[in-house]
Amino acid sequence: MPRFIVVVLDGFGVGEMPDVPVVRPQDIGANTASKLINYFPNDSLPTLESLGLVNITETKVPSMEVNKLANVGKMMLAHEGGDTFMGHQEIMGTKPKSPLIKPFKESIDLIEHALLTSGLSVERIHKNELELLVVNKCVTVGDNLEADLGQVYNITGNLNEITFESLLDIGKIVRSNNCVARNIVFGGNLSSSSQLLDAIETKGSTYIGVSAPKSGVYDHGFQVMHLGYGVDTSKQVPAQLHQVGVKTTLIGKVADIVGNESGTNYMQMVDTTKIMDKAAAEIKENSDGFFCINIQETDLSGHQEDPQRYWKTLKKADRGLNMLTSLLDVKDTLVVIADHGNDPFIGHSRHTREFVPLMVYKPQLTNVNLGIRNTLSDVGATVCEFFGAKQPENGHSFLHLIL
Repeated sequence: MPRFIVVVLDGFGVGEMPDVPVVRPQDIGANTASKLINYFPNDSLPTLESLGLVNITETKVPSMEVNKLANVGKMMLAHEGGDTFMGHQEIMGTKPKSPLIKPFKESIDLIEHALLTSGLSVERIHKNELELLVVNKCVTVGDNLEADLGQVYNITGNLNEITFESLLDIGKIVRSNNCVARNIVFGGNLSSSSQLLDAIETKGSTYIGVSAPKSGVYDHGFQVMHLGYGVDTSKQVPAQLHQVGVKTTLIGKVADIVGNESGTNYMQMVDTTKIMDKAAAEIKENSDGFFCINIQETDLSGHQEDPQRYWKTLKKADRGLNMLTSLLDVKDTLVVIADHGNDPFIGHSRHTREFVPLMVYKPQLTNVNLGIRNTLSDVGATVCEFFGAKQPENGHSFLHLIL
C-alpha cells in the first residue's frame, strides 16, 4: 500500500479571500506568500519553487521562476475567519458550522447543571461580580483570556490531582453544553490546585478565567486537547482510514488539535527541523499510511510580524520538503497546503483570511491544473478515496486529477 503525505505550512496564505472586504476588512491586501517572496527577491525556496509556488503567487523575482511541470491550484476556506484549529478540522473532512460568540457568564448555568447531573462536585468562585466553576476542587472552567474573547472556554486542571483522561471527560461534558468555537482541555502538574485559583483574572465586566501562563500549567507535564464546535471525529479522515486498516501519523501542532486515537501522534513539537526530521524517519520506517505534518513556526512568525523569521522558517521547511520528496516512490503522493494566512506585513498580529496554496508532488505526474477548490476538506476527501475508505463529512476528492 502507498503513502499519502500532507504538509501544512501554517499561516502561509496566497491572497485575500473574496469575502474579506465584508467579513474581515482588516485583512484587505493580505498575501502572505507573495509579499514574502517580493521582500526577499534575491533568495529562493528551491523545493517550493519546483512544486509550483511561483505559479500560484505569480510573483516576478530574479531568484524564483514558474515551473511549467508543477501540479498546482488554490483552496478556499469554508470555515469562518482564519483559524488553525478549524482549518485542520476542515482539512480532515469536517464541514464547518457557524459558532457563537458568547462569554462564559452566559453559559455557566447550563454547564454547571450538566456537570452536577454527571455526579461531579461543582462550586462557583466569584471575582469582580463574575463567576467561574471549580470542579472536584482541581479543575476550573471559564473564559479563555488569551484568545479572542467570547470564542473559547478553558477547562484547566491540576494533573497531580486528576488524570488527563478524567479531565478530558469533564471537558466533553462542557463541550456538549455550549456553542462557542472551541473548548480547550489542558493541565499540568501543579504543586497545589490553589495555583489555578490564584491565577483567576477578569477582563472588563464580562470575562473571567484563569491566566494559563500565570497558573503554571505549562511548566511541568503539560497536556492539551482542543474540542471544536460541530466536530465529529468519527467522520474525519483518521477514523475513516482506521476502518480500512490504514494508519494515520500526525506530527507537530496537527497532533495537538486533531483526534487520532488509533494512530501515532507526535505532539507539542514546534521546531521546524525536528519536525521534518521526524517526518522523514516515519516515512522511511513505514511503506504505507497517511502522514500529516504541521509547520507551526511560519504561523508564529506571522504573529510576531517578523518576515525575517518567517523566511528562515520557510527555508528550513523547504529543505525538509526536499528530503521528503526524495523518499517517495511512484505510488506515493505529497500535498503541500496551508490552513489560512498570517501576513507579517498587514499591520496586525492575527491570522489573515486568505486562499491557501495547493501543490501536489507525485513522481511522474506533471502539469496538472487543480483549479480553485471550495474547501480545505477536498484534501481529506482525496486522502480517503486514495486509500479506498469511506468519504469524510465534507469535501470533493480530486484524486481523478492526480492518478
